[in-house]
Amino acid sequence: MNKFLLALSALTLSASSLFAQDNSNESPAKPIAKSIFNPKYSRTESNKGKFYFHWGYNFSSYGKSDIRFKGTGYDFTLMDVKAADRPTKLSMTYINPATISIPQFNFHFGYFIKDNYSISLGWDHMKYVVDIPQTVRIKGHISPEISEPGIPTYGMAGTYNGEQVTLVDSVLQFEHTDGYNFASVALERHDDIWVSRTGKSYLSMETGAEVGLLVPRTDVRLFGVGENNYWNIAGYGAAAKVGLQYHFFRGLYLQTSFKTGWTDLNNIRTTGRNNIDKASQSIWFFENYWVLGFKF
Repeated sequence: MNKFLLALSALTLSASSLFAQDNSNESPAKPIAKSIFNPKYSRTESNKGKFYFHWGYNFSSYGKSDIRFKGTGYDFTLMDVKAADRPTKLSMTYINPATISIPQFNFHFGYFIKDNYSISLGWDHMKYVVDIPQTVRIKGHISPEISEPGIPTYGMAGTYNGEQVTLVDSVLQFEHTDGYNFASVALERHDDIWVSRTGKSYLSMETGAEVGLLVPRTDVRLFGVGENNYWNIAGYGAAAKVGLQYHFFRGLYLQTSFKTGWTDLNNIRTTGRNNIDKASQSIWFFENYWVLGFKF
């Protein structure tokens, strides 16, 4: 019995020694994050293969735009037209599940193809409202009666070559307010700026490029006739963006970003007579959005 106990003790000590030796040879997890900022600490958990989504709201501004209106009896362009966004006033609208899509919102869903690169699908719901009244230049011609059935144009009939005209409600109301929707696919790069000692929270920079389609719901009154049209694919666009993400708790993050883009809308619905009347324009936009996201 004593020999058996001695042998068991020797075997146990040998196993313990081997286990300790194996543990001593294990190296700590290597940092995997790549960053142009080279923060003091690095994440050791890769983003590759993870999904993310975020939701939030935006403010937008627009460059001046030439808007061309064309149909039976008219073909004219309003030049350097000014427009603005229409943010919803701060209220319960932003947190009520039944109304959260009414304000100017942003939604993106993405996937990390590498630790620091992702692809995403997005929907930016912006709003574009032509300022009324305003004075602009006009080129083209307008008949005394346009479209089918005819719409009287009263004192606006004539041929124009850069003259100034004042836009009032009886001449034009023009809005992409439900909305100026940019449906996009994007490629993004992520660079860590700061990482906590534990790696559980960090600040990163997101840069990216997007291409996509414009799907507005345009509300127009041309010489008093029009409607809030149904959504349609009116054109295409491209954008670039840069922003900051603060990751703070189990996949949750806050993000603020700036985006600028160019869009070409060549099939805008106007009076509701879609086979007869339409408009076209190119728009430069600048957008600032704030979102809450989750990575998993």
